[in-house]
Amino acid sequence: MARPKEFDERAAIGRAMDAFWGRGYEGTSTQALCEATGLGRSSIYNTFTSKHELFMRVLDHYADRGIVARTALLENPGTGIERFRSLFSFTIDEEVATHGRGCLVVNTVAEFGDRDPEIKARIDADTGRHLALLAACAREGRLDGTIDGAREPDDIAEFAHSTVAGLRLMSRRGAGRTAMEAVADIALGAIAAK
Repeated sequence: MARPKEFDERAAIGRAMDAFWGRGYEGTSTQALCEATGLGRSSIYNTFTSKHELFMRVLDHYADRGIVARTALLENPGTGIERFRSLFSFTIDEEVATHGRGCLVVNTVAEFGDRDPEIKARIDADTGRHLALLAACAREGRLDGTIDGAREPDDIAEFAHSTVAGLRLMSRRGAGRTAMEAVADIALGAIAAK
């Protein structure tokens, strides 16, 4: 008979996420994961098989949380431009609150590029979900007259996604709220109906 797990796997993944988010993949040792999760080395390897597999689970957990938050922001009532403004404001508020922690996905892209096919596949899937959500918001904004109708929704989605990533990187290098808000205002001006 299999022995039941004596810990909450989802909570362990959340704590491992915080460790990887703070230190990066390479900078997070197995010992650091043990300390973060409260699990022994054997429990980590018996459950997740490897540091890499645990990181894959962390990326999935982070992506699922992120898409829920972005969906809530971008499907709220309001015009298209108001919803993009909410997205940028949320990003800035989050960066100020976490003192420039950045985004785990952006940080992972910076650390790995496209060197690891499994990580790249996870990031590509997450990016695709975000781009679809942003493009839908851009289409709705074109219909309500607040988003530039001369620009393609897919292009606006890429631009907005890049703006969010840029705001996260700005924060990681120490930029303050005022600088980030200026960039967000420029971005909003670029996509707003003329």
